[in-house]
Amino acid sequence: MDAQPSPSFAVAGGPARQAHHERRWLVLVVIGIAQLMVVLDATIVNIALPSAQRELGFADSDRQWVVTAYALAFGSLLLLCGRLGDLFGRKWTFIVGLIGFAVASAIGGAAPSFGLLVTSRVLQGVFAALLAPSALSLLATTFTDPKERGKAFAVFGAIAGGGGAVGLLLGGILTSSFSWRWCLYVNLFFALVAAVGGLVLLTNPPRGERPKLDIPGTLLASAGLFGIVFGFSKAQTDSWSSPVTYLSLGVGFLLLAVFVQVQRTVAHPLLPLRIVLDRNRAGAYLAVGLSAIAIFGIFLFLTYFLQEVKGWTPVRTGVAFLPLPTSIVLSSTVNNIRLLPKYGPRRLIVCGLLLGFSGMVLLTQLQATSSYVTHVLPSLILLGLGFGGIFAPAINTATSGVAFKDAGVASAMVNTMQQVGGSIGTALLSTFVAQATARYAKNHVGDGRTAEALAKAAATHGYTTAFAISAVIFLGAAIVVGSLIQGGPLQAFGQRSSPTTPAREVMAEV
Repeated sequence: MDAQPSPSFAVAGGPARQAHHERRWLVLVVIGIAQLMVVLDATIVNIALPSAQRELGFADSDRQWVVTAYALAFGSLLLLCGRLGDLFGRKWTFIVGLIGFAVASAIGGAAPSFGLLVTSRVLQGVFAALLAPSALSLLATTFTDPKERGKAFAVFGAIAGGGGAVGLLLGGILTSSFSWRWCLYVNLFFALVAAVGGLVLLTNPPRGERPKLDIPGTLLASAGLFGIVFGFSKAQTDSWSSPVTYLSLGVGFLLLAVFVQVQRTVAHPLLPLRIVLDRNRAGAYLAVGLSAIAIFGIFLFLTYFLQEVKGWTPVRTGVAFLPLPTSIVLSSTVNNIRLLPKYGPRRLIVCGLLLGFSGMVLLTQLQATSSYVTHVLPSLILLGLGFGGIFAPAINTATSGVAFKDAGVASAMVNTMQQVGGSIGTALLSTFVAQATARYAKNHVGDGRTAEALAKAAATHGYTTAFAISAVIFLGAAIVVGSLIQGGPLQAFGQRSSPTTPAREVMAEV
């Protein structure tokens, strides 16, 4: 057996040869390309929507289904698809996810009608749910040496946190220079490169007896997550008082409560509760989920502010966001490689959340006449530094110390928290924006401003309301996460969390 990795950030039970994969850095490139494709799709399609609507002729009320269809399939199937990777091998779920996502993107790019476009988005969500947890679990099981793992997760965290901003720029360029359809066709390039690399570089380690799939748990989790994502989506379009909204949310949360009870009794649970009951891992999951709620205040409403209030083009807006991913890359690298081994995840994640709070507070001062340099640019830098301190350490923490057989579902929980958090953020913040905008416009009618000036001022007030709520979420997350995750340097953290994976289980898996 090769020298065993330090217990602090090892994936428990991974085959020794996986920990020292001789082509592991090429594997990181492949995983990074696949993750970038999934993250880009969250924002690049939003840029393409207005052009797609004009060409295909669908109504404003139908536009949200292009986004919602993807979110419903993706969010509701993540836990199932994460477990499928554990059961049948992550290499093949990764490859199938890539190929399926590419085919679905090609269908959407060539779609002659709204119905086929929405269908393609559902298929994209299905294969993204298969792909995303496989990519993260492959990363977690390939990099087990603490120093190398820090570098790998710094790259992955930077992509997860900053890929959306890159999608805004790429979407603007493709839509302006070619067609909205290329915002979907571009996925073919990413998928082809990653699939070829995966076939060449990835291996499935030998497996023992394959456990049975938890069918009741699968049905309960998928239906519950579907109900929650659908409920928040309907809240955005039909209001929170709509019977469909509260019925969907009520049933969704009820099914998840039953799911938790079932997981306590079945022999082969879809989500072993030991994964989420570890306080460090639970804190990391909450950091990802709560940050995802607040982050939509950036990608959605700051985009609206720059385009609708300031009158910027999509390309110029995308360029304006570039300081965000640049700051994320810098912060992820320093935090995950230099600071995490020394200080542990709690300080870094809490500091990241507080930086996010500071960036959002600065954005609450925006006015319709505010300049990019004095208000937007400093906030993007603060937020980028914060996101780099949140995502890379949190994802690293959430997948550390997990038994090899559970790496897929533990990774799926990261993606589930991010996806459900994003759905909550979209609905919650959009509702407050709409209410604040309407109230401001009503209270300031006849104050001497032109209709256009009043509309811009009202919209800006709505956006700053969303930024204020996001700031409160960041601050609350810092308090909650700081109370959950244990302090101390990385080595001590790993030793304290190791009881969740007994030594006999580790040796049995190896």
